[in-house]
Amino acid sequence: MSNTEEQQAPTSARIMYRAALARDAADQAEVFYHAVMQGAATHYTLDERRAWANALPREGSAWRVRQALYTTLIATCDGRCVGFLELDLADGRVETLYVWPSLTGRGIGTTLLVHAERLLLEQGLGRVEIEASSLLYERLMRRGWENHGEEWVERSGERLQRYKLSKPLNAVET
Repeated sequence: MSNTEEQQAPTSARIMYRAALARDAADQAEVFYHAVMQGAATHYTLDERRAWANALPREGSAWRVRQALYTTLIATCDGRCVGFLELDLADGRVETLYVWPSLTGRGIGTTLLVHAERLLLEQGLGRVEIEASSLLYERLMRRGWENHGEEWVERSGERLQRYKLSKPLNAVET
């Protein structure tokens, strides 16, 4: 999905959530790339974003492999992936969470997290963890996540700031 216009959803578009399929992998690669290069522009320098974006290949085959490693949930609009979350069910950790930049702030990431939390609760886990970018950190802190400190990771010679966060999971009776 290299054309930005293809990814932009009208405000009335219906977002659907489901488990990722192999055919979603190429879209995941594009969502990741654009979320980093455009979406994180206010929090990271261009060199930092390039290093971050180069950490994972911009090709579907790499993301298909990741689908085998992690439980991957996606948000779709008109059948195309516009956001995704990779979850390590065994460790109770969100590995990645990315949303197409023009669709941020519409609750897509939050809804993906809600679905991930439900899966973790079903596995009997009581806590979820994430290593969040500066951009995601602000949003998660507003939603009650606990900060366990900042850390720095190296990507292609650039140091990137991120935060270790966690949140207790509570089952809600319905």
